[in-house]
Amino acid sequence: MSYFIDRRANAKNKSAVNRQRFLDRYRSHIKRSVEEAVNRRSITDMGRGEKVSIPTRDISEPVFQHGPGGRRSIIAPGNKEFVEGDRLRRPGGGGGGDGAGEGGASNQGEGMDEFAFTLTREEFLDFVFDGLELPHMERKPLVDLDEVKPVRAGLTRDGVPARINIVRSMREAHARRIAMRGPIKRALREAREALEAEERKDPVLRNPARINELKAEIERLEKRLEAVPFIDTYDLRYNNVINQPQPSSKAVMFCVMDVSGSMTQAHKDIAKRFFLLLYLFLERNYERVELVFVRHHTAAKEVDEEEFFYSRETGGTIVSSALTLVDEIIEARYPPSQWNLYVAQASDGDNWDDDSLTCRDLLVKSLMPRLQYFTYVEITPHAHQALWEEYERVEAEYADRFAMRQIVEAGDIYPVFRELFRRRAAQS
Repeated sequence: MSYFIDRRANAKNKSAVNRQRFLDRYRSHIKRSVEEAVNRRSITDMGRGEKVSIPTRDISEPVFQHGPGGRRSIIAPGNKEFVEGDRLRRPGGGGGGDGAGEGGASNQGEGMDEFAFTLTREEFLDFVFDGLELPHMERKPLVDLDEVKPVRAGLTRDGVPARINIVRSMREAHARRIAMRGPIKRALREAREALEAEERKDPVLRNPARINELKAEIERLEKRLEAVPFIDTYDLRYNNVINQPQPSSKAVMFCVMDVSGSMTQAHKDIAKRFFLLLYLFLERNYERVELVFVRHHTAAKEVDEEEFFYSRETGGTIVSSALTLVDEIIEARYPPSQWNLYVAQASDGDNWDDDSLTCRDLLVKSLMPRLQYFTYVEITPHAHQALWEEYERVEAEYADRFAMRQIVEAGDIYPVFRELFRRRAAQS
């Protein structure tokens, strides 16, 4: 019998398959821990992993083993309390300790520890966004691409030593040696045959001058044969690498928020968490994501992130000014043929009654035909107003790409986000 022993060093990430199999097997436990972590931590802290604990009893697996077989008699030495047939009382819990193990801590026994491990950032985000999708995600044409990928493109005679193609270079060198040494070998063979024929002649008929001439010719040919190099710079071939443009999905996310006097800083903090969660989701689906911040009260303005979240304004609210500005920005900088367009709007629901009808017309006639998705969150515990009613009409017309929900407190952000972007059934 032959035995093969693999003594090679373990490759990097060799256990990645086993780890992924483990994550799939205990997905329900891990997902529950991840949801608790999302509700516990702030959205700005989403960029790190999470420590997950699973009770040991939940990771136990059935095993096969050999039974004792046959009939056995067992003698328990020192047993003065029990006789055959007695029923034993089940032992109690592990005491009143607060340990993480099963049964808690006790000074009379050991509890059962939990199995703890750490999810990486990518694994954590995979569970956060599990079951979610971006509706109408499209790959736009390759226009103004600055992303390239080096790809193999045959061979070339010039290059750097790191890209030398050894097999092809040796093949070229072998072919060159055959081509250069062939005529020399043929002439050398003929000269040796002629020398042997001359030396076999009778001493009277032998020509000493001819013999010396042939010997000199043979020596010259042998030197030429040895002078042929094993490999020459002419033989070298290098792997040719060219930069090939790569398809890149581009998206722009418009963050629209009411900054009038009715929007408190608590409202803005809730909106900021929702925007950050949406941006994090977009980043996982698109290779390039740009942010555009539009704030509004009676007038709309494009601002940077700091001013967007922390500036205070007074006065009324005209939502249509923000939608009009978004439409103008799309027309000027983000053609729908090249960009996937997303709009996320946060408001407390206040708006001039006459302006709500204008907002619906702007959405139906101009914005929605060009957007991939529009989400509206209303941050208020009160009853809805005219803006919500007009948006409901838009949702009825564009149910597949328009969604709206109400948020009362920070704990509602993640459940609302999952509801907005849950995976829909495949459409025929």
